[in-house]
Amino acid sequence: MNVKSAVLGGGLTGITLARLLREQGDDVTVLERNETIGGLCRSRTQKGFTFDAGGSHIIFSRDTEVLSFMLSVLGENADRRKRNTKILYKGRYVKYPFENGLYQLPDEDRFFCINEFVKNLIAVEKGEVPPPENFAEWIAYTFGRGIAECYMVPYNEKIWNFPANRMSHHWVEGRIPRPPVEDIIKSAIGIETEGYVHQAVFSYPVTGGIEALVRAIAEPVLPAVRTGFSVASVREEKGGFAVGDGNETVHADRLISTIPLQNLLPCLSDVPAGVQAACDALRYNSLCSVFIGLAADVPDISWLYVPDKETGLFNRISFPSNYSTEVAPPGHSSILAEITYNDGDVVSRMPDADVIEHTISSLIAAGIIPSRDNVVYTGLAREKFAYVVYDTDYLENIEIVRAFCRERGIDLVGRFSQFEYLNMDGCIRSAIDFVRANG
Repeated sequence: MNVKSAVLGGGLTGITLARLLREQGDDVTVLERNETIGGLCRSRTQKGFTFDAGGSHIIFSRDTEVLSFMLSVLGENADRRKRNTKILYKGRYVKYPFENGLYQLPDEDRFFCINEFVKNLIAVEKGEVPPPENFAEWIAYTFGRGIAECYMVPYNEKIWNFPANRMSHHWVEGRIPRPPVEDIIKSAIGIETEGYVHQAVFSYPVTGGIEALVRAIAEPVLPAVRTGFSVASVREEKGGFAVGDGNETVHADRLISTIPLQNLLPCLSDVPAGVQAACDALRYNSLCSVFIGLAADVPDISWLYVPDKETGLFNRISFPSNYSTEVAPPGHSSILAEITYNDGDVVSRMPDADVIEHTISSLIAAGIIPSRDNVVYTGLAREKFAYVVYDTDYLENIEIVRAFCRERGIDLVGRFSQFEYLNMDGCIRSAIDFVRANG
């Protein structure tokens, strides 16, 4: 088989690339090792409940071009919802982001947060605080010790499963906004303020879960998608590439990889030891998603952040039945709990049944599930590659791997190929930019 462009991976990025390249007249094929497309955006439907296997996804973006693209391909299969997001803090539902909900904190915690914010602000303006050198220092530099210790550090160390003082802070600008001073003061005395306004309204497929978005993008190019093709070797030949799965070889003039670097490099020959070491040093988190179907109501909340370890292993709880009326049977609701983990830790060794039991008992204790009798469905999915973790050696290591791929003529696009913490809109933007520059 000979094509102009071979795209490795049929997740959101790979499918978007195929569609955009085909629209430009490119002869393209997508090689996906699983039997279904979607990657981290796969969904599953069982017993009338639909859940997103790669954790809770919603459709929003500051990028108007990308947002328009996502909504246009979904067409009528899109519901709009107002965001109602909370943080579970000492048994209270506190407004998200945390700095916008200070008035809902216990008195001592509210004083601690506002006092440390003001003291830090003055110290920074006087030049008494050195520029931050890691993520933990950036949090304290930006929010003060109170907000850092009460929420930002515990939550981030829970989701990243990694010490904040060993993480880089190069990635946070634009992703974690700096709060205006007036908003902090308003929040502390109970005047409503809003953060993350680009998420104030979000969309979600009416049916099919988030995978419906990938399938809508894929519709014009489905004949060009090869599932069940597990790439085992990539060889350079005659100015192009030969991609094999052990049974068949696809010949392509151009190779675009959207698969994790940790899966790509073993397919290549003569990878220098230094490049392999740099790739091995790149950190990422795996994700365990626990699905719970209820014959009961859930809180009128979009999703809930859980910073403390005592409440449960999960860092976020979402309520898919609040995204769409069609993802749970009539009279039922649903909960999706997300737990990040790494090979060798407690969660990686826990049997799925134990993770489900822990989640249910923890949610009952937290008052989110009324009773065990209300649980009518449970499920679980694990994703090996879920979050990119930016440790302090990241920038050096990723450049070594990228330079090697550039030398080999392999293009890298998407979350785990670029090895960047890209949301869905960022993945689509990376595909659009690549096609415009190289189409």
